[in-house]
Amino acid sequence: MNIICLTLVSFTAGLIGTLAGGGSNLVLMPLIDSLLGAQAVPPVVTTGIMLSNSQRILLFRQSINWQVVQWYLPGAGAGAFLGAYVFTCAKIEGLQILIGFFLVATVFSSGFSKQEKSFTVRTWYFLIAGFLGSFISGIIGSTGPALNTFYLNYGLNKEQMIATKAANVLVVNFAKMLIYAICGSLTRHYMLYGLAIGIAAAPANWIGQFVLIKINDEWFKYLINCLTVFSGMVILWEQRNSFFGLVNYLFIQIYLLANFLF
Repeated sequence: MNIICLTLVSFTAGLIGTLAGGGSNLVLMPLIDSLLGAQAVPPVVTTGIMLSNSQRILLFRQSINWQVVQWYLPGAGAGAFLGAYVFTCAKIEGLQILIGFFLVATVFSSGFSKQEKSFTVRTWYFLIAGFLGSFISGIIGSTGPALNTFYLNYGLNKEQMIATKAANVLVVNFAKMLIYAICGSLTRHYMLYGLAIGIAAAPANWIGQFVLIKINDEWFKYLINCLTVFSGMVILWEQRNSFFGLVNYLFIQIYLLANFLF
C-alpha cells in the first residue's frame, strides 16, 4: 500500500519537476518521512531521483551545457561524498530551516523580477555551488530548487536548464547512493521504494517534455519562482517546531549571557 501511494505521488511530482526545473523531491520527502521515517528520506529520494533524471537526460540530451557540467561535477562529487558520509555518522539540525529561508529569499530579493538576470553568474561559480548544494543534499536528501537561480542567471533556457541540471544531479546522486550503500543506509527495502518512485516518474517526464514545448521562457521562469517560494514555505512549515525551539534556545542563551555580563 505504501508503494502504491508513493507511486501515485511520484507521477505528479515528476511532472512538476519537468515543468518547473526540479523540486519533485520536496513533494516526496514529507510522504517518505511519514511512511518510512526520517532516516529513509535521503536514500529513497536519492534512488528515485537518480532514475528519474536518467530519463530526463535521454529526453533532453541535446540541450546539455557541458561547460557547466564540467565545472559543477568536481565540487558536487566531493560535496556529495562528504554529505552522505556525515548523514551516516551524525544528525545535523537546522539545515532545512536555512534552506527554507534561502529559497524564499532568493525569489523575493528580486521581487519576481521579469529581468533576464537578477545577478551575474560566472561558470566557475558552479564549482562552489555544486559542492555546497551536494553536501547539504547528502545530509537531508535534497535541496530542491535551491540552485535554479544559478542556472537561470547563467543564461540557460528551459530545455538547457532541465538537461544540464539532470546531468549534474545524476552524478551527484550516484555518489550519494554509493556512500549510503557502503555505510549500510541504503537497504534493499529502501531501494525498492526508490525504484518504484523512479519508474512512476518515467511517464511524467515523457508527458512533461511535450508540455514544456508550449511554455515560453518567461512563463518557465515564473513557474520556477513560484515553485521555489512554495518549496521554501513547505520546508519552513514542516520545520516550524524545530524553528521555534531554536529561537527559544537562542533567547535563553542571550538572557543568560545578559545576566552574566550585567
